[in-house]
Amino acid sequence: MTLSDVKVNAEYVITQVKGSVKRRLLDMGFTPGCKIKVSGLAPFGGTVLVRIRGFDVALRKNATDFITVEAV
Repeated sequence: MTLSDVKVNAEYVITQVKGSVKRRLLDMGFTPGCKIKVSGLAPFGGTVLVRIRGFDVALRKNATDFITVEAV
């Protein structure tokens, strides 16, 4: 599943990062094997708030489509 399909307050492990924003996401710390927690979803699917490596990061929907995760 992709990061855009997740539930709030659930923990996931990143399995793959791909697409046109791959380099940017990797630089931000979204690397395979990293644990993340989804803190919130914007109404109407605009952004996803994610806690990763002790930081809160808001990602646009188009970026979350490139991050594959699985539940912990």
